[in-house]
Amino acid sequence: MSQKHIFTTAKLLLVLACSMLSFSTYAQDKYNYVYFNQMTEVSGTEYIIASIYNMGKMFLSHDQYLLFINTKNGHTKQVEFSEGGSWQSIIQVRIDSLQINRIILEARTVNLDHRKGIGWTDPTQLVVLSTDGEEKVQLTEDKFFVRTWIVNRQTGTVTVTGHYDTNDNGKYDKTDKNQILIYDLKTLKLVARI
Repeated sequence: MSQKHIFTTAKLLLVLACSMLSFSTYAQDKYNYVYFNQMTEVSGTEYIIASIYNMGKMFLSHDQYLLFINTKNGHTKQVEFSEGGSWQSIIQVRIDSLQINRIILEARTVNLDHRKGIGWTDPTQLVVLSTDGEEKVQLTEDKFFVRTWIVNRQTGTVTVTGHYDTNDNGKYDKTDKNQILIYDLKTLKLVARI
């Protein structure tokens, strides 16, 4: 073996050892990191909503939750979801003429396929929260996959399209039942199934 080849091999081993040492040190971090990812004002109230991600080793998410903060007195209400649950959007629906002021989330909260936690193959549900975070109601059923939804401000309803995975295979196919659901945002009850 030439001296140049031995030097190159030694250099490669040194780089590999340093990399493993830094990775090992990084992986042994015992601290959790809390990230305030998004802040949302709740119009017509003294509340704001903070989206919080609690990260652990290797920056894998341990949990996510919403923190409703009363900006007048500093009181807080933490709204949690199933382990591994997440949400895509936080939308306030305020219709003063109908006395409706709600927060709607598109969220994944159910491990329907019973695989490794809640993932992209699991259904998205609509969840409605009160403006102070005290009330949390899942509108759509666990087995209903929400596709789209829209609020009618004249009637105070939310219309949801999606499907039921009737054969429980975790995929959208011909045997699944497409539906349109209409919910009353004041009572949070199903009004019609089309």
